[in-house]
Amino acid sequence: MTTRLELGGQGLTSLSGISLPATLEYLDLYDNRLTSVPDELWSLSGLRVLNLATNRLTSVPPAIGALRNLHTLDLGHNELSVLPDELGELSGLTEYLYVSDNRLTEFPAALCSLGRLKYLGCTDNRIATLPEDLSGLTSLREFRLYGNGLTGIPESMGTLSALRELHLRKNRLTTLPSSIGDLSELRQLDLRENRLTSLPESITRLSKLDKLDLRWNKELREPPWLADFEARGCMVLR
Repeated sequence: MTTRLELGGQGLTSLSGISLPATLEYLDLYDNRLTSVPDELWSLSGLRVLNLATNRLTSVPPAIGALRNLHTLDLGHNELSVLPDELGELSGLTEYLYVSDNRLTEFPAALCSLGRLKYLGCTDNRIATLPEDLSGLTSLREFRLYGNGLTGIPESMGTLSALRELHLRKNRLTTLPSSIGDLSELRQLDLRENRLTSLPESITRLSKLDKLDLRWNKELREPPWLADFEARGCMVLR
């Protein structure tokens, strides 16, 4: 039986007096007022799910890298300006990593080591650029980057061969790399609220794409092949 501790929405300002069993596998501290957590949390080597979302955390210590059995980690809706490189050591992180709605100005290159991760949410931060090499994210199926200040997407995005959803809404993109057409499993591509003026023709190779959202790109010159996309059943939103 999974050892669980669910303390969400309790108004906690600390974990003083709360026992964290060494056998704990699931810890939910969502929606409290925590500014820090005790060091003993990072020694819970059997922990598989950790939810620290919607607190007041300003930092995460490097010791988090010891949680090698963690498959789900939620750090969203805090006040984090940096993430430790040790997140890249979480080799068990397969399901979900959520760091949205923080104060991040850089996308940690260490996250590109998470080769088994399926979902990565890094929305609503202040990230202007991505690492040049994203190729380590080989299992990623859903990548959410909307609401940042991204000015470009690296060519290596096209190496994410398992990707099914790419969400880039509300950035500052004027172009996309031609490698976007290599995302052979892509189903959804959300490009709303950018500054795109054109689209790479390589997008026509995305045979599994069923939704392409182009709304609120005021300067976009629509290519003629959009009609072909619609004819084969892809929803194109202009």
